[in-house]
Amino acid sequence: MSTNVEQKPVTAREGGAWAPFQSLPFAMLWTATVVSNVGTWMHDVGAGWLMTTLSPSPVMVSLVQAATTLPVFLFALVAGAVADIVDRRRLLLVVNLLMGVVASLFAIVVASGHATVELLLLFTFLLGTGAAFVAPAWQAIVPSLVPRKDLSSAVALNSMGINISRAIGPALAGVLITAVGLASPFALNALSFVGILAALVFWKPEPKTEKQLPPEPVFSAIQTGVRYALHSPALKSTLLRAVAFFLFASAYWAMLPLIAKDLLAGGPGLYGMLLGCVGSGAVLGALFLPKIRKRLGADNTVAAGTIGTALVLAVFALVPSAFAAYAVSLLAGFSWIAVLSSLNVSAQASLPEWVRARGLSIYLTVFFGSMSLGSVIWGQVAAIAGIPAALLAAGTFLLAMLALVRQVPLTSVGSLDLTPSAHWPAPIVSDELATDRGPVMILIDYHVKAADTDAFVTVLRRFSAQRRRDGAVDWNLFQDAENAEHWTESFIVSSWLDHMRQHDRVTRTDADMQDEVRKFHQGPDAPKVRHLLAPAP
Repeated sequence: MSTNVEQKPVTAREGGAWAPFQSLPFAMLWTATVVSNVGTWMHDVGAGWLMTTLSPSPVMVSLVQAATTLPVFLFALVAGAVADIVDRRRLLLVVNLLMGVVASLFAIVVASGHATVELLLLFTFLLGTGAAFVAPAWQAIVPSLVPRKDLSSAVALNSMGINISRAIGPALAGVLITAVGLASPFALNALSFVGILAALVFWKPEPKTEKQLPPEPVFSAIQTGVRYALHSPALKSTLLRAVAFFLFASAYWAMLPLIAKDLLAGGPGLYGMLLGCVGSGAVLGALFLPKIRKRLGADNTVAAGTIGTALVLAVFALVPSAFAAYAVSLLAGFSWIAVLSSLNVSAQASLPEWVRARGLSIYLTVFFGSMSLGSVIWGQVAAIAGIPAALLAAGTFLLAMLALVRQVPLTSVGSLDLTPSAHWPAPIVSDELATDRGPVMILIDYHVKAADTDAFVTVLRRFSAQRRRDGAVDWNLFQDAENAEHWTESFIVSSWLDHMRQHDRVTRTDADMQDEVRKFHQGPDAPKVRHLLAPAP
């Protein structure tokens, strides 16, 4: 795979903000997901309020949020591996069905008056686990729902849908708890799964090419996903940019209730208004993002969103005015979606289909991890130095990190062609080989002019990341002591099956870089490739 993620994108012209809705499957699944997310937010509000009636301790109330987010850390990598191994539509159907059953059972428990602290935390954890398995699979199917040129808009619309549900769900839950009863938000959450199940049943994705190789075991698939992330310059750049933003932008999310209560001397109504302004700003941002990204590009869009977020933190810290807080909350939502959607698109564009869900699960882990760690850090700073000082410190560090990572480029849609190239011929072997035979050493001989040595070594070392990314556990380059123009590249994979998977995983961008390497090879024939096998046990 090419490591040059700074190349200019060769994308088709990006569609407008609403272009993804021209795809009926996307429109149906987006609508159903928004409805389901409204139900999820109603459950979260209902669960928090229920815990206050069962055990009003702040520690116990905070455990409800922990039971919701902890599954992401525990199961995101497993969920990504499963979503890359099995049929994603079937996985989404099964998990959403199970979540609907769990939500229905809990609604019955609450309505019958049998809810306890333990049951509340258990059911919330189970629903959070379901959400952890849904997230990578859902994000991974988005590129198959819309044309490539509309991917950025589709990601922005998904973020907008989350903010719409965030605005509707809590408010609706509050009204229902007061007017109908505490069981009502849980019942409607259970009902909200009907729509998404219907949409998934209706959606008929294009059949994929039948795979010739057996699927990876889950643990091996997780290792493969992590290895890909470690050796993919494009994905590593996205993850670095994500940490540089979310670790510090988390400050206003973590302290928004305290900003409303302590700095602005308000109550729950003011807090709700601030959240509503953040959501409204995010919706506006999603509408304008295609034009902004077209004018600025992904990197400058993230830079603008980062500067906007730093300004929000400064105003919260220095201007104790509710009206100023409303205004910068709109800016906060606008800036948040500008950065969030750009990073999400960069992650999508960095991943080929075979590892997409695993790569996105790693991105989600980094996202949630940075937000959680940042919340703890800035909460501690606020406890020691005060809320304004913590907000100003977070904003300052946010700008400093932007300056440090500014030259780490994001990946645009189409800048890397990650479709399978299928340009590696099948190895010629003397006998039928067992797929678990290994380890396997692959040797490739090159003849390179002395004058081209430095350039050849530089390009091949850069290409070594592709070897490691797709399965090599070791890589080396050797020069012949007797003939300085003779070079041998060697890499080792764990088994013959892993090497066959390397053949399947090589992309068109990889093929382009391999052509760049082979330009240095002198001779009428292609570089000689040999496969050496360890003795059979």
